[in-house]
Amino acid sequence: MNQEYQNQLELKPESLHRNLSDGPGVYLFKDRSDRIIYVGKSKNLKKRVLSYFRPLKEQPHKTALMMNKARGLDYILTATENEAFILESNLIKKHMPRYNVILRDDKHYPCLRLSIKDPYPRLTIVRRIKKDGALYFGPFSSSSSVRSTLKLIDRIFRLRKCRSSGIPKRSRPCLNYQLDRCLGPCTHDIPFADYMDIVDQVKMFLEGRNRELLKQLKKDMKLRADQMDFEEAARIRDQVRSVENTIERQHVVSPKMEDQDVIGLAQEGGVFQLVLLFVRRGYLLGSRDYCFIDKGGSASEVMEAFLKQHYHKERFIPKHILISAPIDDLAPIADWLSDMAGKKVSIHRPLRGDKLRIIRMSISNAEDLLSRNRRDQKEDLMDLAMSVLKLKKVPRTIEGLDISNLHGDMAVGTIVSFTDGHPRKSGYRNYKIRGLDVIDDYGMMSELALRRLSTGDPPDLFVVDGGKGHLSAVKRVMDDLSKIEVPEAVAIAKADESGPAMTDKIYIPGRKNPLSLRKDHPVLFLLMRIRDEAHRRAITYHRKIRSKSLKKSRLDLIPGIGQKRKKILLQGFGDIDAISRARPEDLALVPGISRSLAQDISSFLKKKHKKVDTSRDKG
Repeated sequence: MNQEYQNQLELKPESLHRNLSDGPGVYLFKDRSDRIIYVGKSKNLKKRVLSYFRPLKEQPHKTALMMNKARGLDYILTATENEAFILESNLIKKHMPRYNVILRDDKHYPCLRLSIKDPYPRLTIVRRIKKDGALYFGPFSSSSSVRSTLKLIDRIFRLRKCRSSGIPKRSRPCLNYQLDRCLGPCTHDIPFADYMDIVDQVKMFLEGRNRELLKQLKKDMKLRADQMDFEEAARIRDQVRSVENTIERQHVVSPKMEDQDVIGLAQEGGVFQLVLLFVRRGYLLGSRDYCFIDKGGSASEVMEAFLKQHYHKERFIPKHILISAPIDDLAPIADWLSDMAGKKVSIHRPLRGDKLRIIRMSISNAEDLLSRNRRDQKEDLMDLAMSVLKLKKVPRTIEGLDISNLHGDMAVGTIVSFTDGHPRKSGYRNYKIRGLDVIDDYGMMSELALRRLSTGDPPDLFVVDGGKGHLSAVKRVMDDLSKIEVPEAVAIAKADESGPAMTDKIYIPGRKNPLSLRKDHPVLFLLMRIRDEAHRRAITYHRKIRSKSLKKSRLDLIPGIGQKRKKILLQGFGDIDAISRARPEDLALVPGISRSLAQDISSFLKKKHKKVDTSRDKG
């Protein structure tokens, strides 16, 4: 049993009613293998958990499926409902339960950080918001948008660009000073008040107070002109023009000039398309989109899961969040976000007015994306795969390759076959790896490819389960077989959970870096399906081989049992488990088995069986 959570209960309503608390906490449903399949939270654990035991026909389809799989329950009590929110979010990220809606694109968006506590503040790009006294602006929808904003600010204003928190000691100023993009406080005695005036201008620009900034700049330009400092007046004039051009390009969507996140959701069957619009100071700065596949889920469930998993510590949370679908725990989630943000955060589903207009804009974008993805799927998938993977011909026949072994022992390889994107079971093949008995995945993959290409017509494409090394191993085999027709090959590896990539990586021969496809791309789905099918078959075949090996070795280890007697025993009882359960007197009825040998067989197998069961219990 999983000992990580101490409060473990059987799924019996009377036991749950007697043992569960009425207070807040987190509950975890587990299947027969002790895997966590669902994590939830509630301000009243007993009431929420017992609600799952209504008749299945009264439950949502997805909940009914989950309860059919559930065999156990763990729970963790918390002091407050807010603590339950945080714990639920952490546990979902850790265990990735099957029946929770999972937000997989959990990257931190870029922001601009103004280090106002430094002697001479500077502006930098960061992805984590910290409580360090600095000012943060954003988030921006992409790296390109934040870099273009920083480039614009560098051109208009003259903050220092050096990376150190303090002013570096230089004998001469850097190139930015020569280009008139920095005041050069590292080598020149710049009055602090003058520098902070520029910092205030940058703050106004990033906060969207462009009208106020223009008014101040025009006032400074007139003052410089009156003082006959025409060069400085001309420089400020250029600043004014740049700010005016920026204002013209921005789209005002909120007349109240508020910071808002606007979340629109569109649904078709079990596919949910979500679009998040970033509105800062009334201006629409960008958007992000997310696609969820959650059969049996609801718009309300997906929206609630998104709010819980998208907003967390070190991420900017605006004062206003607009949503297109209703959620049950609206007030508690708003309180939780307010605690994290250190300010009042409101979550609202508008039904009229300007806010409804913005919500409709986000829903329209989500519906457009959903429609576009549907059109993409209607295209010939094989033609699309040829284009995306840079293949020489359309891959009508594709075979997936995978290997499985236990520390190099009993290694096997499998081939799965697909025609026009559909499985062709007659083309499935299993192989026992013969040339190696050590841990060498590349060598095993080479042997698998060589043995496949030595028989039958080759497919159009090999899909290798692995990374660049596995693909290179297969390519070397095919290069050595240049006299015969060989397929093309790509490899697909799972995303690194500790790295920035959130989708599986596709490797193509001749390309240094993996191919990047959006997480809902149909070609990515096709390759993942082939890879997963090959992996499933390899694991199943390897377990079968191991099981046969274990049974064979147990019988062969019995003193006095040779091939002839072993064959007679198996013919008489069917398998090793039946022999283990048989009484000595039953074994003695088999021709060639004496009473003393029967007793030895029974004692030996029962001892081995008990040892195996004990080791399983400990594991």
